[in-house]
Amino acid sequence: MPRLASPASVLLACALLLTAGCSDDVPCTLIGAAAGVSVHVRAPLAAEAESVELDVCWDGSCRQARAPLHPSSRPGQETCSGDTCAVQAVPTGDKNGFGDVQGLPERPVQVRLTLRGGGSDPVLERTIEVTPRGLYPNGPDCGKAGPQAVLTVAGDGTVRTGP
Repeated sequence: MPRLASPASVLLACALLLTAGCSDDVPCTLIGAAAGVSVHVRAPLAAEAESVELDVCWDGSCRQARAPLHPSSRPGQETCSGDTCAVQAVPTGDKNGFGDVQGLPERPVQVRLTLRGGGSDPVLERTIEVTPRGLYPNGPDCGKAGPQAVLTVAGDGTVRTGP
């Protein structure tokens, strides 16, 4: 003979099922964002630059970061064959890199940016003030990561903050 649940246990189970969908918990993944400075170098200057050196200074001390510059790309034209479609990456002539900077604060910092080519002489040297910002890779409910700053070097050597 099957055993029946008590009315109290049935009510408790129903209450738990109803409240499970009403939770304020937001699923957060383990994705993060490194603290540092992202550098985008536009053509034609990008053709000469192979790496970036950063001296990032705040509160009387500086941290150094070095990174290779990698070719940038954009999505090309979509091609389809039957149910399958593809997009190839198309080189833009630009380059990009990222320098890790441990302890980077979310307040103004001085960045000395040096682009290096194949020789010993710098391709470009500039100093700029930038304010790094924290990132929320899982959304604002999952905590802040980073912070990061973005520097864009135009083809004529002008440096600005942001993409």
